[in-house]
Amino acid sequence: MEEIVNYLQAQPWWAIVTSIIALFSAVTAVVPTPKQGSKLAKVYKVIDFIALNIGYAKDKGPKQ
Repeated sequence: MEEIVNYLQAQPWWAIVTSIIALFSAVTAVVPTPKQGSKLAKVYKVIDFIALNIGYAKDKGPKQ
């Protein structure tokens, strides 16, 4: 496992990927979940996926 981590950390793209995931995770934590069916909801869904917010980590938004 340590070899895998060392390999990934040695790659020049690794810092960019982890930074994007952290940024999108922060955005989804701060921005309220948009109403379903809107264009913003579709963009939010993509950002939520890239931020690795899956399963119980997802914000379901306001109850309707």
